[in-house]
Amino acid sequence: MSDRYTQGIKTRRAVLGDAHVERAEANTTEFDAPFQTLITEGAWGTVWSSDGITRRERSMLTLALLAATGNFDEIPMHIRATANTGASQRDVLEAFQHVAIYAGVPRANRALKLAKATYAEMEENS
Repeated sequence: MSDRYTQGIKTRRAVLGDAHVERAEANTTEFDAPFQTLITEGAWGTVWSSDGITRRERSMLTLALLAATGNFDEIPMHIRATANTGASQRDVLEAFQHVAIYAGVPRANRALKLAKATYAEMEENS
C-alpha cells in the first residue's frame, strides 16, 4: 500500500467512522477494488488529508458540491460525517442556502430534506 493510501484510510476512518470504512472494505470485490483505491488515495489521502482548510470547511464544501451537482446519494453519509468534522447544522444550512442561490432551489430543497431525515436518524440512534 502507498503512503497516500495509508493516510487516506486514516482520514476516511476519522471522518466517516470505522464502521463505515469496514463495511466498504467488506463489500469491496475484485471488480471495484481499483475504484476503492482511487477514492482512498485521491479523495481521502489527498483532498481530505490536506491541511489547507479545516475539516469543518471541507465538510461544508463537500455537501454544497454534492447538492449543487445533484449527487444526492452521498449526502446522508456526509451529513453523518459532520459529527466528526465539526460542521454544525447551521453550517450545513448555510451551505445549502448558497446552493439555492447559485445552483438552484430544487437541489437545495432536496439536500435539506435528506439532511433533516439524516439528522433525525442520528438523533434517534444516539
